[in-house]
Amino acid sequence: MRNTLNKPNLALVVAGSLLIIACNQSAKKNTPIMTDSTATTPHLPQASAFEKTINGKQTHLYILKNKNGVEAAVTNYGGRIVSLLVPDKNGKLTDVVLGFENVDGFINSKEPYYGATIGRYGNRIAKGKFKLNGIEYTLATNNGPNTLHGGHPGFQEVVWDAKQTDSATLELSYLAKDMEGGFPGNLNVKVTYQITDDNAMKVSYSATTDKNTVVNLTNHAFFNLNGEGSGTILDHVVQINADNYTPVDSTLIPTGKIEAVAGTPFDFTKPATIGARINTDNVQLKDGKGYDHNFVLSQHDITTPVATVIGDKSGIKMEIFTEEPALQFYSGNFMQAQNVMKGGKKDEFRTSFAMETQHYPDSPNQPTFPSTELKPGQTYKTQSIYKFSVVK
Repeated sequence: MRNTLNKPNLALVVAGSLLIIACNQSAKKNTPIMTDSTATTPHLPQASAFEKTINGKQTHLYILKNKNGVEAAVTNYGGRIVSLLVPDKNGKLTDVVLGFENVDGFINSKEPYYGATIGRYGNRIAKGKFKLNGIEYTLATNNGPNTLHGGHPGFQEVVWDAKQTDSATLELSYLAKDMEGGFPGNLNVKVTYQITDDNAMKVSYSATTDKNTVVNLTNHAFFNLNGEGSGTILDHVVQINADNYTPVDSTLIPTGKIEAVAGTPFDFTKPATIGARINTDNVQLKDGKGYDHNFVLSQHDITTPVATVIGDKSGIKMEIFTEEPALQFYSGNFMQAQNVMKGGKKDEFRTSFAMETQHYPDSPNQPTFPSTELKPGQTYKTQSIYKFSVVK
């Protein structure tokens, strides 16, 4: 084929080619590329995306950090941990908590508890009823026949008053009014989130009441120690310092029995992967669709880990310390890929887990369980710590 380009035409072609290359390079710089969260450096959401007025109160995003570069983002909408960035075995920051890029994501989520402060009563209360001092109280039922995590409105739905006292500490407070959600008493609640210099998230709770009531506070962070959006958590390795657990009925209400974990799929006294026995032919696992059970802790003095979880890919180790007598281990069984999370990935089945420090579920209806009653003049006070390190 004969070359028909003369010199002026050739110059035009070269100039055009250079312009196309320059445009393509500019596009590459300005176009975000969605990749697996384990392959990119995660970022904290924009604070402006959490500015909203809800029921006359303003929501915000607060950034906490320690001297080591560990960072957390917390919003006062629901008292939620939005992000938690900790280093993996290679020193790369990894976001280990599922959340959304903006407050609307939490408001519209099909899963209402992502990262939230839970109350007045964490976990389930049978048939939405309990008696206290001879008076029967009726709560909103939101989990089949039962009340879950305080019913409606739960603490995950409210805007907390917030005060950031230093670069690492956020204090949240809320007044739950008498009979809010059906619970008696004006309950003054304070929750403090702190990132400590030993790479831990410390959560401290306190509450007072002017009428006899029940209280069971916790946090419902959904964790993936390989990073949000990195896939299944079934290969995470778990150890729980609990010789017993409380079996449940088909609606996930404790039967009242306390049974040994030995010889069952609930024995995590020695390290095991989450998925090792999750599909065992066991009625408890079938009723819970996996692990969604209360473990009776053998020791809970805040100085000894009650549970340890290790991310199989990241090497991130999370140790949990608590003053609470129990721990709810949830293996993400009801995740249905209905939400798009911060990293652009959906919340697929069993791509996160929760470890909720707590008193036992349905304690107000179970006289043999540790009491959750709070009386005027008393102060409910407890703390839990999630400490991060690495295993190489």
